[in-house]
Amino acid sequence: MQIDTDQGDPLHLLLSRCSIGTRQLQEPGPGDADLQRMVEAALRAPDHAGLVPYRFHAIRGDARHALADLFEQAALDAGKDPVQATRDRDRALGAPVLLAVVARIDQGHPVAGVHEQWMAVGGAVTNLLNAAHALGYAGKMLSGSKVRAAPVVSAFCGPGESLVGWVVLGTAAVPGRIKFSKPAPQQVLTRWPGH
Repeated sequence: MQIDTDQGDPLHLLLSRCSIGTRQLQEPGPGDADLQRMVEAALRAPDHAGLVPYRFHAIRGDARHALADLFEQAALDAGKDPVQATRDRDRALGAPVLLAVVARIDQGHPVAGVHEQWMAVGGAVTNLLNAAHALGYAGKMLSGSKVRAAPVVSAFCGPGESLVGWVVLGTAAVPGRIKFSKPAPQQVLTRWPGH
């Protein structure tokens, strides 16, 4: 489904954003200044107790080849054949920029529960993707089995941290479209009648 929103609508940017995968991304990707702005937007997400239970690692240029090596090794370690391992390798090279998303959840925080911290991580990623869209870029959040592969995790995470996945970023090579049908707002929003 093509996205069609009224550009005069104050919510136009939010309602016109959709996920664009690696194969539909091309240069240019966001530079340092744009990445800083995206992270600034991420930091505006709701975050009970101000824990900032996430961080991002930017991967671009030659660093993508090092990530490709990790992806390939993780695939081979998981028993994938060399053709599949090459496909996994290529996933690190397709987007101009990747951001590894790392969560650091404080399991015993006295104020902010674990679920609230995970909500903060999700809100930060959402704000970051919306900011990318507002700046003229496209992207998508990806995860998969690689987020649990020991060599990949150890490359990004310290003790007590979890690798959530990657945000792939670049310029859309094709117009965005919604891949999955979404329910009407009234199917998601109901009015609670009280007791």
